[in-house]
Amino acid sequence: MDRRTVVEATAWRFRTGSAWRDLPERFGSWNTIYKNFRRWATDGVWEDLFARVQKRASLQGEIDWVVSVDSSIARVHQHGATLSRDTGGSIELQEIRAGAA
Repeated sequence: MDRRTVVEATAWRFRTGSAWRDLPERFGSWNTIYKNFRRWATDGVWEDLFARVQKRASLQGEIDWVVSVDSSIARVHQHGATLSRDTGGSIELQEIRAGAA
């Protein structure tokens, strides 16, 4: 299997979010593609490829390195939303006012 097919099939898989088994037949055997993907991942091929592409894009001014993280898009851990939170105790506002007088 040629490398271009592996790269195109891998890009298709991650772009669509599909399972490996759902790769279109035009890419060949999904299992062969997956084995190549895993071998390249283990060997650091993908990491090196992405670093090179990122470096080239950065040198050409194609990447804006300004980042803004908004809490409305930062996902909470799946169990984090249901955790009980300490609200500072069970003292009511009226009790605080009475104690201050």
